[in-house]
Amino acid sequence: MCLAFDARPPELPVDLALPPLAGGAGAEILELTSEDGTRFSAALAESPSASPEATGVVILPDVRGLYRFYLELAERFAQAGHHAIAIDYFGRTAGTGERDADFDFWPHVERTSVEQVQADAAAAIQELRERTGVEAVVTVGFCFGGLHSFLAATSAELDLAGVVGFYGALDGTRLGAPSPPDHTGDMRCPVLGLFGGADAGIPLERVDAFERGMAAAGVEHEVVTYPGAPHSFFDRSFEEHAEACTDAWRRVLGFLERVGAPVAR
Repeated sequence: MCLAFDARPPELPVDLALPPLAGGAGAEILELTSEDGTRFSAALAESPSASPEATGVVILPDVRGLYRFYLELAERFAQAGHHAIAIDYFGRTAGTGERDADFDFWPHVERTSVEQVQADAAAAIQELRERTGVEAVVTVGFCFGGLHSFLAATSAELDLAGVVGFYGALDGTRLGAPSPPDHTGDMRCPVLGLFGGADAGIPLERVDAFERGMAAAGVEHEVVTYPGAPHSFFDRSFEEHAEACTDAWRRVLGFLERVGAPVAR
């Protein structure tokens, strides 16, 4: 299991947070249309503080799809000066709408494909660009979404400025997807990988192999492993991992600035 249903994203580091969204506005729930005509849910948080050159963010959730954690995470990115949109994966098999705690996600995860996820991400990127005017876009994924974020780096069609994966699965076999370490030679943009050192599901030797593969392929990359941190450490309730969460925020926001244009502060 990835994040608990009631998990909440860690707060932004105080020195990196811009003023709260005007009027307390939160993420807007949308329905988008993918290339094959599928309607799926998304949540868009526009940042009133974003500069015209700020990098946009497409959030790829964990196996539960779109639920409250990722709406709030989109709002956190907006608070940091980046327009952000979070997507749901399961429009083809479970319809639209925010997922609740009782959602039986696994049968729907098994019916997804890389092609479908990337088509839905493309629709989200188009919406983000049309609504906000951003040009450079980065995917930020978690667990299952981290796997798909890493794989998105291989897509010419998505034309991403970079990808970020929080504890992204590096063995796609169980998820019916390719394994990112086997496709580092196909990666077309910078990669940031953030892993927990105590994550039993992602052995450190596989993380090391992923990093070596990117280095050999000449992929611009940064891989960070937080000693003692578990899978899904990016959770406000994990007070013992607050330092890792703060560092992860700093690295992600720094990555967005490096691969796009600097955010005016």
